[in-house]
Amino acid sequence: MKKDVRVRFAPSPTGPLHIGGVRTALFNYLFAKKHNGTFVLRIEDTDQNRYVEGAENYIIESLKWCGIPFDEGVGTNEKYGPYRQSERKHLYKQYADQLIASGNAYYAFDTAEELDAHRKNHEAKGKTFIYNWHNRLKLNNSLSLSEADVKAKLDAGEDYVIRFLSPQDETLHLTDIIRGNITIDTNILDDKVLFKADGMPTYHLANIVDDYLMKITHVIRGEEWLPSLALHYQLYKAFGWEAPKFAHLPLILKPTGKGKLSKRDGDKLGFPVFPLAYKDEKTGDISRGYREDGYFPEAVVNFLAFLGWNPGTEQEIFSLDELIQAFDLSRVNKSGARFDPDKIKWFNHHYMQEQNNDILAEQFKLLYPELKDIDVNYIALVINLIKERATFVDDFWNLGHFFFETPSDLDEKSVKKAWKEGSAELMTELTGIISNIEDFTVDTIQTTVKGWITSKEIGFGKVMMPLRLALVGALQGPDVFDIMYLIGKDESLRRIENTINTL
Repeated sequence: MKKDVRVRFAPSPTGPLHIGGVRTALFNYLFAKKHNGTFVLRIEDTDQNRYVEGAENYIIESLKWCGIPFDEGVGTNEKYGPYRQSERKHLYKQYADQLIASGNAYYAFDTAEELDAHRKNHEAKGKTFIYNWHNRLKLNNSLSLSEADVKAKLDAGEDYVIRFLSPQDETLHLTDIIRGNITIDTNILDDKVLFKADGMPTYHLANIVDDYLMKITHVIRGEEWLPSLALHYQLYKAFGWEAPKFAHLPLILKPTGKGKLSKRDGDKLGFPVFPLAYKDEKTGDISRGYREDGYFPEAVVNFLAFLGWNPGTEQEIFSLDELIQAFDLSRVNKSGARFDPDKIKWFNHHYMQEQNNDILAEQFKLLYPELKDIDVNYIALVINLIKERATFVDDFWNLGHFFFETPSDLDEKSVKKAWKEGSAELMTELTGIISNIEDFTVDTIQTTVKGWITSKEIGFGKVMMPLRLALVGALQGPDVFDIMYLIGKDESLRRIENTINTL
């Protein structure tokens, strides 16, 4: 590529960052790193009415947790700062004025009441009110008023907005990296507001000016911005600037495949739609997050990469470096990507197996007060035996609680299946065999017990099932001999004897 690649993620701090926003950030990050470019974070807070305190920090923390930090942005390498649009508002008015001077925009003095009356009048006739070529000369703006009237209104301090003058009877030929060639009839476009009465720019003006000043080469954003593409292309043309290349990512769909994924879907089906847990300070409601639900960031990133993109191979497990090498916008789909809660669990299970047992042990110990006095090295040994069946750190207790406490009761179904006539006698005889084992290692226990079973010429199940029942309280868990080794000889004997006495 001729220019140094520069991409940006530009969220609004209006609440928690949706998982779809994280996917957008990820694709920008992958594209930037693939081309040795720069990933910029810009906070688009022009809508101060929807601004939420703490949302900006939440966005930054989310990106850091996912392992996709920005190279340039708020508080980091502020080469083209400031990176909050609210701190750049002094810049935008001059560009709006420039568009008026060049005849590409105009002042509109219509009040909210006047516009509402026009809408209702159109609705009564079964029509839709659109502020554009069709009616702008009949409305209260600098196109329909004399220069003297316009000057008088401005001098008097009347409220106004600045609207873009959308061309009439033209055909726009646009290009999108993912969507291909797009043709737009300008007669269907409205004259969008670029500058509001409160002195703040709209998203349309601010993001174009900022992308230009920050030298953004590629705009990779969600499909919801596709209807704005025509206006943004026209703004670049009106300013005489070279437009960046655009790529609009497909929607992330509900698990049913119909409609855009929402927080309500997560609440209803029991999965998070935010990277981190989030507390709404107004309502006190707490939304679940992938971090707090026990997901590994690598699993979340690997899963999100496949929402709308595929590498063209059968490979599904990718490290971040591998994703960077494989990523290509040409392999991003146009159609929406279905969100599959089971698939992200599958990814998490895989990454669980790659985690360091010592680190997992520390995390597990923090979750359960019952483990506070237990050596973390012992916990790590237990995890090594049970993590193959675990998806989350929280699963370790159900999979291995019997390593840390004597089972308080016996599972009824397991008792019926494992404890038969003669089981008590066999278990009593086995306690004598176990008591005589001096070198209590897994190999020695296994060799001794299996040798005794063979010498008695009985089926292994007749011993191993009641033995597991005694040690675990149910017919579950890893290898019996591993369990005996870890809980120790005395505890193994105590559990067997308790079971004999109970049954």
